Amino acid sequence: MQIISQSSEWASVPLLPHQHRGFVPTMGALHEGHLALIRKAQAQNDQVVCSIYVNPAQFNNPEDLARYPRVLAQDLERLAEFPNLLVFTPRDEEMYPAPPRLRFDFGKLEQVMEGQYRPGHFNGVALVVAKLFHLVQPHRAYFGRKDLQQTLIVKQLIDDLSFPIELVVCPTIREADGLALSSRNRRLSLAQRQQAVLIPQTLFEVRRRIRAGGYPLPDLYQFVEEQFAQSALRLEYFQIVHRQTLEPVAHLEAPAALALCVAAYAGEIRLIDNVVLTLQKEL
Repeated sequence: MQIISQSSEWASVPLLPHQHRGFVPTMGALHEGHLALIRKAQAQNDQVVCSIYVNPAQFNNPEDLARYPRVLAQDLERLAEFPNLLVFTPRDEEMYPAPPRLRFDFGKLEQVMEGQYRPGHFNGVALVVAKLFHLVQPHRAYFGRKDLQQTLIVKQLIDDLSFPIELVVCPTIREADGLALSSRNRRLSLAQRQQAVLIPQTLFEVRRRIRAGGYPLPDLYQFVEEQFAQSALRLEYFQIVHRQTLEPVAHLEAPAALALCVAAYAGEIRLIDNVVLTLQKEL
């Protein structure tokens, strides 16, 4: 494992013309979901880079930024199982030598769900991802489907700026009880961790009902609201949307590629999740 902390060091990292570089950007507090991305990247590339950087530009809540777990020493221990890995650990002054003035506009993609409740979030994501792509120069970039809206933002960023990068979106990794792995999970108390399993359980049940048919959309939304109202969690949003555009679904009609997306609070800790499904026409 080689650790790189300065942008200037990338000039001395060799890569043969016929080789490919995979890239896994993270904000640290690594879990098995991150490691699965790295394993996928190593299986598909000659060289793999993992970045660890808590990007201040994507936090619209200063308290959330201050509380975000930073455990670099533990992260590096976890990455020791990947002997040929390159780890990029820049500092704020390296990534933002001056306050950024560039602003991205992703249209409707950033006006719903996370964009609606976290204004400015995706501008910060796009800024840091563009900077990292420019520095690392990967051929493939790996993101988890748990952050579905983020993957669509990154795809648009790649397309609009003509980055020669293949976006690889990997399935969400879950605990045995269904809770999606997240760096924020380590902040949950034991009671909150037990309560948080309601999030995937509710998503899985809505998916089952959609597949079974016979459940009108208003009834599905009412079911979700009732589930959270009877719990200790606070629901921020639940949306049934088209998977590629995030536009709300008006009718459950095949064919359709859907995503069920949710954000909820366990105390002060905000958790997001989604599941996807495809409605097929009967032959």
